[in-house]
Amino acid sequence: MSASAPSFVLPRPFLKWAGGKTRLIGQYQPYFPEKFTTYYEPFLGGGAVFFYLAQHHPGLQAVLTDINPELINAYCCVRDRVEELIELLEEHASEHSKDNKEYYYYSVRSRSYNTDTEKAARLIYLNKTCYNGLYRENSKGQFNVPMGRYKNPNICQADLLRSVSSLLAPAQIEVRKFDRILDFVTSSEDFIYFDPPYYPISATSNFTAYSRDNFKESEQLKLRDVFAELAEQGVKVMLSNSNCDFIENIYSDSQAFQNVRLPKQIEISASRGINSNSCKRGKVKELLICSA
Repeated sequence: MSASAPSFVLPRPFLKWAGGKTRLIGQYQPYFPEKFTTYYEPFLGGGAVFFYLAQHHPGLQAVLTDINPELINAYCCVRDRVEELIELLEEHASEHSKDNKEYYYYSVRSRSYNTDTEKAARLIYLNKTCYNGLYRENSKGQFNVPMGRYKNPNICQADLLRSVSSLLAPAQIEVRKFDRILDFVTSSEDFIYFDPPYYPISATSNFTAYSRDNFKESEQLKLRDVFAELAEQGVKVMLSNSNCDFIENIYSDSQAFQNVRLPKQIEISASRGINSNSCKRGKVKELLICSA
C-alpha cells in the first residue's frame, strides 16, 4: 500500500517563541507598507511577520538574520534539508513518547551533536518540549531551559516543515548582528521589521538572556540610532518594543531624529504568556513604532 501524499499546510512559525507575533499580525497589518521590494528581519525569532508577508507578497525577496547561530542553522536546515530533518525529529518524537522522557530530554539538552541537521533537530525538539518554548542560554552559551509539562508535544510537524521549506527557498538566511543592516539597506524600496528583546518594565520581566550576550539599555539606544539612520535614508522601518517611558522617550528624541520626522508610536494590546506568577499573565500594552 503506497504512502499517502503529504497534505498542504499554510506556512507559519515552526518554533514556539517568547514574544512571538502571530496573534498580533491583525493589529500590525494596517501599518505594513503596501509596496516594497526586499524585506529584512534582523531579529528573526519565530518569524511570524515574515511568514505573513511572504504569503501576501508572492516572490518576496527576504533577508532573515539573527545573532543566534543555533536558530539560523535551524532555519537553513528547514530550507535546505527538510526531509533529513524530519527523519531525525521522528526519532526524537519516538524516544520522547516513552516512559523515560525526562531522562531523554536532559540527555539531549546536554549532548553535543556533530552535523548541522542534528543540531537543528535538537533545537526543534527542545523547543517543543521545554518550558514555555523559551530560548535561554547560560554564560557559557549552553541552552538551560528545564523540560515543560506537555502530555503530547507536537515534535515533528512534517507537513508544516515541508511547507515552510518551500517558502524559505528564495530567502537569504544568515547570522548577523542587527546593526549590520546599515551595510545592506539604503533604498526606499526596502522594508525592515525590528523585533528586539523588549526593554524590561519590571524586575520579573527582565528576560534579556536570549543568548549569552544580554540586550542592555545601550543596545536599545544603538538600535534607536540605527532606526533613525534608516528612516533618514527613506527606508520603511517598523519596530516593536515595550510600552514604557524609556522606549517612548528615546523614539521621541528630536536630537536623534533631527533630519527626519519623529516616528509614529502606536499602542498595541498583547498577551503576556510567560511569568512565574500565573496571576500576572494577561493583557499588556506594547508599542509599534513606524518611520513617518
